[in-house]
Amino acid sequence: MNDAPLYDSVADGPEGGAAFWLTAADGVRLRVGLWSHDGAQGTVLLLPGRTEYVEKYGRAAGDLRARGFATLVIDWRGQGLADRVFDDVMSGHVGHFDEYQLDFNEMVGFARAKGLPEPYYLMAHSMGGCIGLRALMNNASTKNAPIKAASFSAPMWGILIAAWMRPMAAALTSASRWFKFDGRYAPGTGAKTYVLTAPFNANTLTTDAEMWDYMRQQALAHPELCLGGPSLGWLKAALTECHALTLLASPAVPAVTALGTQEKIVDTAPIHARMSVWKNGTLDMYPGAEHEVMMERAATRGRYFDTAAALFSKHR
Repeated sequence: MNDAPLYDSVADGPEGGAAFWLTAADGVRLRVGLWSHDGAQGTVLLLPGRTEYVEKYGRAAGDLRARGFATLVIDWRGQGLADRVFDDVMSGHVGHFDEYQLDFNEMVGFARAKGLPEPYYLMAHSMGGCIGLRALMNNASTKNAPIKAASFSAPMWGILIAAWMRPMAAALTSASRWFKFDGRYAPGTGAKTYVLTAPFNANTLTTDAEMWDYMRQQALAHPELCLGGPSLGWLKAALTECHALTLLASPAVPAVTALGTQEKIVDTAPIHARMSVWKNGTLDMYPGAEHEVMMERAATRGRYFDTAAALFSKHR
């Protein structure tokens, strides 16, 4: 639990933030960022999406502190300042999504060892929503399940691929593993960072210019935090995990899922399908919002954090 860098100037988080190095069970070095405070009524374990990093959620930590919660954020393996697999550090790769569960377990272990305020709540965005759902399922049958309630933001419970391309994607990603080229970028992607290449008016993340600039300034100031496209191996692992999750029942954990009506990054059909049958689960639609509900306009962000805080406060 040694101190790690935390780039406060670009995170724009509340005072008292700190970051720490952790080591997963398989030896991979991870980083977590912590914003805690006296009197917190619980701790939010915030699970970022693909390409994301601790500092991106500095403002979210401020929103959560204003509502009485501490925040712990993780750099997943392969992104942020965590260990990366390839010499090409811009390639996002993982061999199997089970590896992310090692990261999550280490995060929970850190929270307990650090004595962070309980209960613990889950807040998970995009790929983090996929990892978080699996974590809830893994712990649902144990008496020691640490999560009391969960808030998802545009969870990646399905990969948005045109129907006619799905057979080709499955064949290509499977072949990449067999013939050892699974480290190559997925078609249509590369080493460039999205927020530094896409114009604001055509971006698929947010309709808020200020939050778009917030993300851009982080990438410009600290390119070492950034990531490019996914590898074919990551895509294979993601497709496999999303399909596996569709075959499993939702855990008995109260949950709310936020989804923008302009979502263009993840497949929305599995979200609607799961939330329609999730006991104690609610689907909350955000008119006009893009993928990053937590990075949208002030009114949208306020509604998101108010809704999550209300859910969390009901389950102490």
